[in-house]
Amino acid sequence: MCKMKKPRSIAILFILCFIWPYWSLSQTTKHVDHNTHLWLSINSTYRFSKRWGMIGDFHNRTGFAFQDPRFYFLRVGANFWIQERMTGAAGYAHTWFSPSRSDWSVWVNENRIYQQFLFSTGNSKIQVTQRFRNEQRWIQKIENDHRTGETRFVNRVRYLLSFNFQLFKNPNLPALVLADEVLLNFGKDIVYNTMDQNRLFIGIRQNLNHHLSFDFGYMNVYQQKSSGYQYDMNHTIRLFFYYNGGWKGGQKRSPMLELNGE
Repeated sequence: MCKMKKPRSIAILFILCFIWPYWSLSQTTKHVDHNTHLWLSINSTYRFSKRWGMIGDFHNRTGFAFQDPRFYFLRVGANFWIQERMTGAAGYAHTWFSPSRSDWSVWVNENRIYQQFLFSTGNSKIQVTQRFRNEQRWIQKIENDHRTGETRFVNRVRYLLSFNFQLFKNPNLPALVLADEVLLNFGKDIVYNTMDQNRLFIGIRQNLNHHLSFDFGYMNVYQQKSSGYQYDMNHTIRLFFYYNGGWKGGQKRSPMLELNGE
C-alpha cells in the first residue's frame, strides 16, 4: 500500500493551482464572460477481478435552470489495478458541444481517446488523490453554422489533486472535498491557449451505501478560448454520483479511486 509522502509539496502545489486563475486575471486586459451552470454526472467503476475492470461515465452541463444545454459527454474505458490504491486506465469518449453562438444550430462532435494514472494515499481522516490524464481530441470545425468536414486535433494533459477530509468520527456523515485540476493544450492547432482550463471544486462527499456515493458543491471553471483574449468564468453547481460494483476480493476500497470526471 502506498504511503503519503511530502505533504508540504502537495499543499504548495494545491495553493498555486488555487490562485492561478485569479492571478492571471490581474495581469492582462482580456474579455471574460461569467456564466452560471449546473453539471450533473454519473461515474461508474465495475471490477471483474483483482486486476481488471471497466469505468464509464455520462455528463450533462446546462444552464442553471436546466436550460441552454452546453454539452453531453460519454466515456468508457478499461481499468487496471496496479495496487489497491493505484490504477491505470485507457479508453474512448465522445462529446456533443452546443453551438457557440445563440443564432447557430449545428452541434460540434468531438472524438477522444485517453490514458490515465490515478493513485490515492492517506488514512481515516484525510485522503489525497492524484490523477494524471493524457487526451487526444479530434474536434469538428464549424464555419458559419456548417460543418467543414475538417477536424482540429488537440493533445491535452491534465493533473488533478483532490483532498477528502473526514471531519466526523461517524463515516456515514459527509466528508469535505477540496480539489483542483489544471488542463494544458498542445498541438499545431494550439496557438494562444496552451493553458486551457483550471477547475476548482469545494463541496461535500456523502456515501449512500457500499456501492453508491455522491459529491455536491461549487466548481469554478476558468477557461481560455482559442482566440487567446476571450475567457469563460463558469460558476458551476456540481452534482456527481459514483457507482462502485463487482469483485471485492476482501479488500477495503479507496473511495477516491472512483474519480473520473469530464
